[in-house]
Amino acid sequence: MTERAADGGARYAGARVHRVEDDRLLTGRGTFVDDVSLPGMLHACFVRSPIARAAIQRIDTSAALALPGVRFVFTAADLNPGVREQWHTTIGKEMPETPRPPLAEGEVRFVGDPVALVVAESRYLAEDAAELVEVDYEPLPAVVDYTEAEHAKALVHESHGSNVIAQLTTVPASAFDEVFASAAHVASETIYQQAYAPVPIEGRGLVVDYSSVTGDLTIHASTQTPHEVRLFCSRLLGMPEERVRVVTRDTGGGFGQKVMVQRDEMCLMLAGPVVGAPLKWVEDRRENLLAAGKSRQEHAAVKMAFDADGAIQAAYIDFVQDCGAYPTPWPLFPAAAVGTFFPGPYRVPRGGFAVKTLYTNTVGRAPYRGPWQFESLAREVLLDIAARQMHVDPAELRRRNLLRRDELPYKNPNGMNYDNISPLETFEQALAMLDYAKFRAEQAEARSAGRYLGVGLANYVEASTPGYGVYGTEPATIRIAPTGRITVYVAGGSSGNSIETTVVQLTADALGAKIEDVDTVQGDTAVTGFGAGTAGSRSGSMTAGAVRETAAVLRERILAIAAHELGVAIEDIELADSRASVRAKPAVGVSFKDLAALADAPAGLEASARYTANSPSIWVNATHVCTCEVDVATGRVQLLRYIVSEDCGPMINPNVVEGQIAGGTVQGIGGVLFEHLAYDDDGNPVATTFMDYLLPTAAEVPAIEFGHIETPSPGPGGYKGVGEGGAIGAPPAVVNAVADALSPFGVKITRLPLGPSQIVALLDR
Repeated sequence: MTERAADGGARYAGARVHRVEDDRLLTGRGTFVDDVSLPGMLHACFVRSPIARAAIQRIDTSAALALPGVRFVFTAADLNPGVREQWHTTIGKEMPETPRPPLAEGEVRFVGDPVALVVAESRYLAEDAAELVEVDYEPLPAVVDYTEAEHAKALVHESHGSNVIAQLTTVPASAFDEVFASAAHVASETIYQQAYAPVPIEGRGLVVDYSSVTGDLTIHASTQTPHEVRLFCSRLLGMPEERVRVVTRDTGGGFGQKVMVQRDEMCLMLAGPVVGAPLKWVEDRRENLLAAGKSRQEHAAVKMAFDADGAIQAAYIDFVQDCGAYPTPWPLFPAAAVGTFFPGPYRVPRGGFAVKTLYTNTVGRAPYRGPWQFESLAREVLLDIAARQMHVDPAELRRRNLLRRDELPYKNPNGMNYDNISPLETFEQALAMLDYAKFRAEQAEARSAGRYLGVGLANYVEASTPGYGVYGTEPATIRIAPTGRITVYVAGGSSGNSIETTVVQLTADALGAKIEDVDTVQGDTAVTGFGAGTAGSRSGSMTAGAVRETAAVLRERILAIAAHELGVAIEDIELADSRASVRAKPAVGVSFKDLAALADAPAGLEASARYTANSPSIWVNATHVCTCEVDVATGRVQLLRYIVSEDCGPMINPNVVEGQIAGGTVQGIGGVLFEHLAYDDDGNPVATTFMDYLLPTAAEVPAIEFGHIETPSPGPGGYKGVGEGGAIGAPPAVVNAVADALSPFGVKITRLPLGPSQIVALLDR
């Protein structure tokens, strides 16, 4: 359903347009990396370390190479010397980086560390051959518990000289001694979160196809950032950029895990030009859980001071993060974001933070939806603890401190300049959707009957579309063919964020075209300009800007050609329904198809342009409300209702917005109640299949209810990002709901996850 624009054209932005990619995906016609089959293609499988830390004494590949159908077995001595440079455009060449050998060299540093790469005529042969590779390991002491890493005698990277990767303190905690000493109320806790992972439905994967005739390298990649993969590969191999093409068709999710090029992909890039045939590697689920990267393993000592009326006077966080053996990227910047955002959407006059990142002999930290998520978990859990200490309802304590629209812009004590958000407004909307007072009455009645219900609240604010470096710019090309078909070319690919649909909607509106006349090509570096891809909730706003800039150029061209053809002034032409017509005589006009046939000027009916963001950040906020019932005998948590009130500005497509919120929310729920990428004391992972690594299913997640408040951003169309908020807001809402249910028992929750056994243990204590 659409509404008519002021100029008579159909308005698609804001409408619940069906996703254009669904027909392809739901009928099994998508093209994922494993669907790519090229003549003579070979298949790769990694030999991975079974030990958390060990010296590599010897690697014998002879038995594997003797297996019929096995072509190569690469070790570090074969591949690693081929590395020229290994840095990401989005991070920059000057950023410090953990040394990342493609294959383990001299020492393995976590279970799953790639030691050798087997290439064979089928994946099955490659896996069989991998088992025949003999590696002699000399076990070494491993650093597994990150809370002990700083003072451990063993070093994960001896060349670094310490297990502390980096640390940063903006203001020492002692600077706040006076305000905390004089405060009417002080709440302080140390809050821990366990490791969990993105687990996209499609693991990582590459097909590397090198032509020895032309010297060109084509990579079919499951990635969120095709142009980044292209540039990284060109640097890695020392090849000219124009010789590398990356093609990303359909990607079965990434959630941050597919933003950066990891060591496994580096191996395929290095091996591809050597093997003489296309080379495919598709990660299986065990590999994904073993070696694709973890997130969320961290803790912080957090503290808040309040006056007698419950107004926040100061907030401080001392944050410590486990980054594994090979974090990608360098982890200080994401850790600093935790400290920077800790004040959240509240009035906090004073604040500061300290952050520390640590190496361990576990899988490296990789980006995951809302990498700074811990700031909201720690803050919102602490606020509930403070409310109980002060005998104030958690909703009332938040209400006294949340920022309102009329207070903006507001600069938080860590230098973040908030504007165009609505924290108090989304909060009140969410409480009204629940009928908070009614729930409290139902809760009291249930408790009298021996049932324990709880409600959890969480507010957050995040920056999307960071306006710096390559993240702050995005290109587009729009072409009208002689058939009348309109194609918009943008840099990103289909990774589940429906950018295909939103780009088509925006283009149809911008040109006055029928939406059914618009197609999009994405994720092919040969035909699209450089863009930073899907990361940081940037896609909606940045592609909106790119389409706007490009369509403006093309509209001028269309109007000029149409005016000349129809013999009227340019200002007398209007564009609607893929047609240019005379305003005073709507029947007199010419179709875009006919205009394309007329456009024989050099420029034709095609335009390219690039949008560069003017605002350093676009802010988005939301409130999450969760209710649950806890069985105090078994520890089982049943979620009853889940409400999200989001302010992401005007919605390009409400279906897409709600889908993004729901997906992130379910991941956040899983991170509290089910998921745990756990290790034993020796550094062995104990969750490498879905038998051990539990995910929420439709049976555990209630229908998510959505409320929308629209505060336009200063960016194109007023749009904001929405991709990460669900994963940020859900964990504290769920934790607080469980804690509220168990409050009659004096239970205080400061450590995750909250499986049944953990809840029973809390009650037993």
